[in-house]
Amino acid sequence: MSTPSNPSAPSVSLQQLLLTGLGIPAGVLAMLAMVVLPLPPLALDLLFTFNIALSLMIVVAVFTVRKPLDFAIFPTVLLIATLFRLALNVASTRVVLMEGHRGTAAAGHVIESFGEFVIGGNYAVGIVVFIILTIINFVVITKGAGRISEVSARFTLDAMPGKQMAIDADLNAGLINQDEARTRRTEVRSEADFYGSMDGASKFVRGDAAAGILILIINVIGGLAIGTMMHDMPLADASRVYVLLTIGDGLVAQIPALLLATAVAVIVTRMSREQDMGGEVARQLVAEPRLLGIAAGVLGLLGVVPGMPNIIFLSMAALAGGAAWLMHKRNQERATAAAPAGPATAAGETRELSWEDMQPVDLVGLEVGYRLVPLVDKSQGGDLLARIRGVRLKVSQELGFLVPAVHIRDNLDLSPNGYRIQLSGVPVGEGNVFPDRELAINPGRVFGPLQGMETRDPAFGMEAVWIEPAQRDHAQSLGYTVVDASTVVATHLSQLVAQHAHEILGHEEAQNLLNNLAKSAPKLVEDLVPKVLSVGVVVKVLQALLAERVPVRNLRSILESLAEHAGRTQDPQALAAQVRIALSRQIVQDIAGIAQELPVITLEPGLEQVLGNSVGAGSGSPGLEPGLAERLQGRLVEAARRQEIAGQPAVLLVPPALRPILARFLRATVPQMHVLAWNEIPDSRRVRLVSTIGS
Repeated sequence: MSTPSNPSAPSVSLQQLLLTGLGIPAGVLAMLAMVVLPLPPLALDLLFTFNIALSLMIVVAVFTVRKPLDFAIFPTVLLIATLFRLALNVASTRVVLMEGHRGTAAAGHVIESFGEFVIGGNYAVGIVVFIILTIINFVVITKGAGRISEVSARFTLDAMPGKQMAIDADLNAGLINQDEARTRRTEVRSEADFYGSMDGASKFVRGDAAAGILILIINVIGGLAIGTMMHDMPLADASRVYVLLTIGDGLVAQIPALLLATAVAVIVTRMSREQDMGGEVARQLVAEPRLLGIAAGVLGLLGVVPGMPNIIFLSMAALAGGAAWLMHKRNQERATAAAPAGPATAAGETRELSWEDMQPVDLVGLEVGYRLVPLVDKSQGGDLLARIRGVRLKVSQELGFLVPAVHIRDNLDLSPNGYRIQLSGVPVGEGNVFPDRELAINPGRVFGPLQGMETRDPAFGMEAVWIEPAQRDHAQSLGYTVVDASTVVATHLSQLVAQHAHEILGHEEAQNLLNNLAKSAPKLVEDLVPKVLSVGVVVKVLQALLAERVPVRNLRSILESLAEHAGRTQDPQALAAQVRIALSRQIVQDIAGIAQELPVITLEPGLEQVLGNSVGAGSGSPGLEPGLAERLQGRLVEAARRQEIAGQPAVLLVPPALRPILARFLRATVPQMHVLAWNEIPDSRRVRLVSTIGS
């Protein structure tokens, strides 16, 4: 008894089968079946047509994707398409050899059409055409694509460490966030995997081209032998039938192979960044009127030479010249439309001055030379504004207060490639960048030199070289960290803002901090400011912390400490010392991380006594004679260098009375040295003495 079918049971479509992941394995098994089982001519026609359509789809996809990684499955698709074509070759060879004696239609209409129509039924012409296609595919396209795939894979793998370092540098500079850094790292790994797979897949394409030649020779010899010996066909008839079928079969297979080899060559020669290939070709090749004008001139000269096809050459010259003229006119119209407005009217120029004409000094300013203006112009592809916005966000999060906006203006007094960073109208840093080049920074260990303009990184003073953009991958493979001009300026700005944070924070910023904290701790703020301490004292305390690289993120703990000790003193320096004790865990955490052991450098007791006596005498700074101060500075610089080489922080541990004075003394001379007092070490940390500095 039959079971009735359930009309509500869902039917599985071909698309659903592919989406579930079963379609590809089923297709591979079908390819193996094609090798073993004989196929009728109709099935061969359908499969050959599908093979051609598949190859065309792959070629179109290669040209339309924005970047190679958007077609990351291409190596696998290439392998499956190659196996499919080889399985078809085996299936068609079986049909040709078994049924060829019945005529040219025995192997299907597709093979017959390629044998009769494409080569005109002449097997000599067919052999020549097939050999030419095979030479083009095997010697030119496949060999070149394979070499490019090999080189791209090697350089991509070699450049991975440099790219990872560049991502880390952008992350540390605040140009990108954690999610974007994670995405870029994944993209770097995917790019390396893709080009490595393409290197292997190109070998399949090259092997497929070689197999096509061998299959042709074997089919011709086998067909002649079978036709003359097994079916008693005359040699001329056997040659005509079997050679035409073999050539038709070979052309049906070689044309898709040629398309796939072209697709491989196109995708490995594309740049890894996102681009519209059609638009890039139009922009870089035919968008310049001079190129078309030169081509028109050359074609015109050839068109007037006697004996040449004058009409054709002159027609093409006229077409190219007309296109060049139209493009030149369009560019002039765009330039006119984009021109800035004219000067103000005479009436506007003669108006009286007012207080609105007195512009306030920018707290943070950036001046650029005229060649750097495109970096800040979004219409010209400049991304410096976005990078500076990322710098402000990261530095604000690290310091604990909102860094004011950076005002950018051009300055014709600067060099064309120069820039200058100002705080309250006073220059604090400057440098030169080249928008058409990239800066390869030596992080300390590289594996070879680079050709370019040697310089130093303006932010940290490391050795660097300005290189051409085409050298980027090579520089990264040698271990350099490569950044563009916008990143150089943004990183320099980030470093200077963090260094001068105590000068940037003022009454307005402090009041905003208090207002924000009042939303969550209103009683604390109300009882402290202005009842016990004025805003001015709070500002000086916050500035003292920032001057010694202590963020003010934990404003609640800072104000609680001030509320505890404000009744005994109003001195900002004394209050800042008490706040540092309250923030001791944060300070040590920022210096040494989560390690339980803190390596420290101390002063000999005799030197501490000399410094203590000078402080006790009431002098505002250590009363050291110049020779002793110079020796102390030199020994601390050497100790800090040893700690840096060992990969450990440089920490000077001193008595509380000496800490503010030595911190101010070392701030400009040994900026990498952290000065801590004994009472600023949390109980949870162990101290390890690494060296002692004497007089």
